[in-house]
Amino acid sequence: MLGADLILHGGKVLTVDPGFRIARAIAIRGDRIVGVGADAEVRALGDAHTRVIELRGRAVAPGLIDGHAHMDREGLKAICPSLAGAASIDDVLQRIEALVKAAAPGEWVVTMPLGDPPYYFDVPRNLKEQRFPTRWELDRVSPRTPVYIRSIWGYWRHTLPLVSIANSEALGRAGITRDTLPPWGGIRIDKDSATGEPTGIFVESTYMPIVELSLMAAAPRFTHAERVRGLAESMRIYNACGTTSVFEEHGVADEVTRAYREVWERGELTVRSHLVLSPSWGTAEAASLGAVLGTSPAWLAGRGLGDAFLRVSGFYCETGPTPDNVIRARARPYTGWAGFCYDAGLPRERLRAVLLEAARQGIRVVSISTALLDLYAEVNRSVPIADRRWVMGHVSTLSSDEIKRIRDLGVVVTTHTNRYLAKEGEILRARVGAEGEETIVPLRSLKEAGVHVALATDNVPPSLFHPIWHCVARTDRYSSRVIAPAQRISREEALRAATIEGAYLTFEEEEKGSLEVGKLADLVVLSDDPLTVEETRIKDIVAELTIVGGRIVHERSA
Repeated sequence: MLGADLILHGGKVLTVDPGFRIARAIAIRGDRIVGVGADAEVRALGDAHTRVIELRGRAVAPGLIDGHAHMDREGLKAICPSLAGAASIDDVLQRIEALVKAAAPGEWVVTMPLGDPPYYFDVPRNLKEQRFPTRWELDRVSPRTPVYIRSIWGYWRHTLPLVSIANSEALGRAGITRDTLPPWGGIRIDKDSATGEPTGIFVESTYMPIVELSLMAAAPRFTHAERVRGLAESMRIYNACGTTSVFEEHGVADEVTRAYREVWERGELTVRSHLVLSPSWGTAEAASLGAVLGTSPAWLAGRGLGDAFLRVSGFYCETGPTPDNVIRARARPYTGWAGFCYDAGLPRERLRAVLLEAARQGIRVVSISTALLDLYAEVNRSVPIADRRWVMGHVSTLSSDEIKRIRDLGVVVTTHTNRYLAKEGEILRARVGAEGEETIVPLRSLKEAGVHVALATDNVPPSLFHPIWHCVARTDRYSSRVIAPAQRISREEALRAATIEGAYLTFEEEEKGSLEVGKLADLVVLSDDPLTVEETRIKDIVAELTIVGGRIVHERSA
């Protein structure tokens, strides 16, 4: 019998098996785990060719599984130059001037938003002048090179408005004049009060930018090559956070799927990726599964098509379309930061027909709105879905009745604690009142009801140790108030939600999500023990070593 390829020993192995057994060592052969237990028994599985890693007491956990990742976005953030750390308009102009000097003649300079990632809080109050620069100020350092400072993707910050800025050359190339009208009522083209000329500042009352897809569509967009390069960088960052698998719950547009496919074909995926189709229904009145997927959508049924590293199954749905998304969808096939199609929404009755057809064909449905729970229930009365693991994500508040219905329908839930606890916990508490506080991200109630709940980052920030911390601490960023304290779950339960429950989300609980013999060797050596580290430091845990399928994909330098 061949010996193990790799043995890690002398640590605290958090198996997350049904008994949450704590072991000392783990052995790997090929892409599978072949031993978990005491140091001596696991060391006995090695031979002269086995690589041995001394853990020196460090904690080892299953690779984390992000239930709503938007992983492709993370690497795209490095495509455009950053303005982070700029404390004044002069700082911004110095950054822009340097970029203009480095650019080829006539080449656009497109930057990331003003402010500091990952959230871009407090803009423009972060600048000394507490205002945005104008086109004329940008013109001082770039009179002939088009400059565009992008707005943030609003869901990073969860506050409005979004603001982007263009200089005069960029406005000219985009054809924007004093007579240009906004494409939607939620957009304001700022104008000088004395002359009526555009100041170059665009203000949007929406979380998803429209200006860069419409008024400023002349500015460069993410290319396929950039998406491929960005995906590689994204995986590096997610691996460094201890994430080994993602579920793209919001759906993925064709341009993002193509990037995944190219990286997969090269054999370079280091994060197992389960994609959900983001349908583009277009403007056809007779939208149907067949209209979008062709006459044979069976390739999306069940677990879909793919392998252990890249799989596509099911589709995302929402009600709509909304007027702002109609405008965004005109840019298709380009989707910008979204990575999903803006025309994925259908009027309720048409959506009901589509969901019924999906149920008949065994295609899983994914949504991020509890408003669709009634539709799920209607479909279930015609075609039972209780064993299909349909998904409902981004839960904010759930009543006890909704929790019961979710349980009875066999729906799998994913959370968005980065928003609904950390950023908007106090807002939700004010909205529902003290008597309704226990409905806010009710993790304890969901668990006691027997609902499967997986954690998710939504890419803000990409580390799942933030949601793990949210589940345990439940504190609001602004008030530091503990939100619905009775809904806390334990550290062990939170770790389960970030591992084995994520595997359940993709029908892979027998393959990964815990450290057991026979399962895929996806594991992470951690900088701190999530079960014992000081509570406020849970969010700061990083991966010192990440292994996917028995292969080391990340090793933190000393």
